Amino acid sequence: MERRIVGVDFGTRRTGIAVSDPLRLFARPVRTYTPAEAIDIIRGIADRDGLETIVFGWPLDADGNENEATERVARYIERVARSLELINPPVIVERWDERGSSREALDALIRAGAKRKQRGRAGATDRVAAAIILQQYLDERNAD
Repeated sequence: MERRIVGVDFGTRRTGIAVSDPLRLFARPVRTYTPAEAIDIIRGIADRDGLETIVFGWPLDADGNENEATERVARYIERVARSLELINPPVIVERWDERGSSREALDALIRAGAKRKQRGRAGATDRVAAAIILQQYLDERNAD
């Protein structure tokens, strides 16, 4: 069985998780978790399905520069990597420019007919943003 690819949209309160299908063609939003819970979920995916790559949304500013938010994500990536360090073969960690993913996620929820209350409930935008980040990564990877 092919190992999965996971997308992560990190937030200090909510972290969105998305997972690829077994063929690594499509991203599916999973849920939104606290950052600590998300690490456990990622570890569970690795143990259950196998994990090839984790794609973290990399929050660059409008000019493409790193900032305080990228520093927070970098620290979180280190925590996740430590929790997975005994997995063999090793998990690949990718950083993906996430500029616009939250806006795109909100637009997708609006197009799907989600009401304002539904869009805010349980971090819907965060998990859809994780799926958008992952789908962009999969599309570029599969285009090669």
